[in-house]
Amino acid sequence: MSDIFDKVTGDQDPIKKILAKIPGFKGYIERGDRRMSDKLLRDTIADEFEALNQRVSSLQRDLISQGEIGYLDDLEAAAIKLRQFIDRVRTASYGYAGLFDAIKIKEDELAQVYEYDNALLALSDQVRSAIDNVETSIGTEGLDAAIRHLITVSQQCVDAFNKRSEVMKGIAPEA
Repeated sequence: MSDIFDKVTGDQDPIKKILAKIPGFKGYIERGDRRMSDKLLRDTIADEFEALNQRVSSLQRDLISQGEIGYLDDLEAAAIKLRQFIDRVRTASYGYAGLFDAIKIKEDELAQVYEYDNALLALSDQVRSAIDNVETSIGTEGLDAAIRHLITVSQQCVDAFNKRSEVMKGIAPEA
């Protein structure tokens, strides 16, 4: 998490560094840096899950080539959930309102959103494991259970993102 934020703050141009010394403006820049960090993190999450979704598509092609067409609808259900998750992550609000917006997110609230986004990235390990399980189960009796597990884990990703949205809605405006 801090690696991305450090990258953003380390790449500040000289003007930003000077403006950071102006009273009151430094907090705005720090929130802007966190906003960029949040965007970078969410892009990373979406890219990671995009690669996983491509693996699901590859598994669908493998099933077709092996004549296991009966499993395609179930595997497609997982792919749809992953696509829904990816699309929501890519288009989510950044977790920060601009200087003149009516609602402003405080730095500690923004850190909470950033932590939540970081947790979303951790879900990729669970999805990867579920996809690996489906891959190794092709041609066995355990394929049904492996696909059901992948669908469940994919739905958990969508549910986790929905909870992120609830966090964003629950953030109170600054006084």
